[in-house]
Amino acid sequence: MINLQEMRNKIMESDKHSVSAFVGMFRPIDLAECLEQLNREEQLILVELLPPGESAEILEYLEPLLQYQILYHLEGSLTSQVLNEMSGDEVVDMMLAIHRYQAEKLLDLLPEDYRRKVQTLMTFPEQTAGSLATIDYIAASNTWTIESTLAHIRKVGRKAEIMTYIYVIGIKGELLGVVSLKKIILAEPETQLMEIMDEAISVPATMEQEEAAELLSRYDLVALPVVDTQNRLIGAITVDDLIDVMQEEATEDIQKLGGSQPLENAYLKTSVFHLYKKRIVWLLILFAAEAYTGSVLRHYEATLSEVISLAFFIPLLIGTGGNTGTQTVATLVRALAVGEVAFRDIFKVIKKEFSAAFMTGATISIIAFLRASMLGVESNIGYVVGITAMLIVLWASLVAAILPLILHKLKADPAVISGPLITTLVDGTGLIIYFSVAKLILNL
Repeated sequence: MINLQEMRNKIMESDKHSVSAFVGMFRPIDLAECLEQLNREEQLILVELLPPGESAEILEYLEPLLQYQILYHLEGSLTSQVLNEMSGDEVVDMMLAIHRYQAEKLLDLLPEDYRRKVQTLMTFPEQTAGSLATIDYIAASNTWTIESTLAHIRKVGRKAEIMTYIYVIGIKGELLGVVSLKKIILAEPETQLMEIMDEAISVPATMEQEEAAELLSRYDLVALPVVDTQNRLIGAITVDDLIDVMQEEATEDIQKLGGSQPLENAYLKTSVFHLYKKRIVWLLILFAAEAYTGSVLRHYEATLSEVISLAFFIPLLIGTGGNTGTQTVATLVRALAVGEVAFRDIFKVIKKEFSAAFMTGATISIIAFLRASMLGVESNIGYVVGITAMLIVLWASLVAAILPLILHKLKADPAVISGPLITTLVDGTGLIIYFSVAKLILNL
């Protein structure tokens, strides 16, 4: 952990060697967190004292707006140096986050070829492969020899974010294949790249980022080349970017399972009013839907008045149904997200979940009967509770097995709908099952 006061003392000394030695003791992400706590003047002094490459590495961990604010207040030539040292994908993210006039001023500080590539990536919508791609990769012509390729790597490698793969392109920039750095090092100097290149697994720039992440995971790659509609190489996505995507998607799914829209920012950076807006709509919808539970109780008011002890077990039974449904939904939503199941597997899913529910329901049924006996109610009431517990578990599992698959097929997000909806549905139908079994067994 960086001592903030010690960092401030080093900055005030304005000694480049002293600051560089101190900063060298910490990782860029820790330095970025420290930089956020400094005032603007201290931030600018620190960036000015560090080599442009180190400053760029630290800035990449900051929010885009803070990146721009620091770059904007630096001296012009230093802004250009730091900006040129930043990763291409980080530059793109920052340009898209700020006003287009501000972006144009920064773009003018980039070399023409680099600027053109950045502008191309800026045209792709958020959450697509193109929006995640970096232009800091190494490409080589298919006719180059190993010797000329190594000379090219030495020339441009310092700026490259991806060194593991060298992408082989044709005369029009089309992606022809890929060669690992290991292969290049071990090959004879006069060998041409086309002789040793492998087929490249690439993704179109318009592909959803989640699909790209699944593809990278499936083939155990560390980077994926991104191509346009003419198969021309426009960038590459690194594994660290796609790990962030996987984490974001998992976070969204978890938040949606609770019946809330996902947050765009970190929890502590989200305002109370924003939390309210994200939650209130679904809560009101579920509140209205839950109202029919009261209607069910009103309908069976006579049954309850005859056997008041039936009321003791209502929370237990509807809670069991909701918990069962939530467990099943959580499993299936994740399986759908990673492509383990699809709508065509619906009957396999029903069979598996119904079998598991039968065993679970039988266990809970016995425990429910024993619990009823412990409360000293009549044995017939115990039978009602035990049988109802079994039926509710089976019913909740069946609904929870079918609903996510149907919603996914209809292009609706099962995560944000399934969990709360199933709990609400099972509450009301569980009461109907309970009182129906009671009337049948108790002859009411």
